[in-house]
Amino acid sequence: MKFTVVIPARFGASRLPGKPLVDLNGKPMIQHVYERAQQSDADAVYVATDDERIRDAVEQFGGSVIMTESTHRSGTDRIHEVATRLELDDDRLVVNVQGDEPLIPPAAINQVAANLDSNPEAGIASLYEAVTDRDEIEDPHAVKVVVDVNGFALYFSRSTIPYGSSVQARNCLRHIGIYAYRVETLKRFVAWPPGELEVQEKLEQLRALYNGIRIHMAPACSKVPPGIDTERDLQLVRKLLAEIGPAVS
Repeated sequence: MKFTVVIPARFGASRLPGKPLVDLNGKPMIQHVYERAQQSDADAVYVATDDERIRDAVEQFGGSVIMTESTHRSGTDRIHEVATRLELDDDRLVVNVQGDEPLIPPAAINQVAANLDSNPEAGIASLYEAVTDRDEIEDPHAVKVVVDVNGFALYFSRSTIPYGSSVQARNCLRHIGIYAYRVETLKRFVAWPPGELEVQEKLEQLRALYNGIRIHMAPACSKVPPGIDTERDLQLVRKLLAEIGPAVS
């Protein structure tokens, strides 16, 4: 199995501007993400950005970066441009590692690629973990997913699904935002307009489900620590990094 990792990164995050370059224990956040992706089994790792400051930072630590258009609406569009620029074959697997996940386990990157490789009927693969904390279950920032008996996604939502999960504190699965795509799926995905459900939930994976793309889901093989969206998240990750140290395979 061969796959490429692409890390989309933009400078203008609304809640934490300049997020990819924020210092985490002596390194910019994007470097932590890149180094963890390099410890996976990926053949190649690229940062995709439209910002020269991010490009310069990546080049400074010796990473590979591809400058992309500034008009992309989502990270998926940016990843599609990279796949096109690299002339990747339609059956090539591409893993989208979010640029604000400095604690992403390399094993989870390998897992999501392997899941897609072993499920030829799927166009996308992703991961989830069970949650029992009521606050997290009811948090709209924690995206929930329900799956069928074979592990394929039925629906994603910011609402509490299935019904009653917050009361019983069980049967709730939190979606972990790491994706593996087939390049052929990326080409189809970016050609479709956002659907009504996608716009309403603000979840672009619903565009794939709406258009008949199957998404294979699996429980994450290791705990995936939270990403960084806010200053509070940033302080938490700094503390975790100080405790666990650099990534290991």
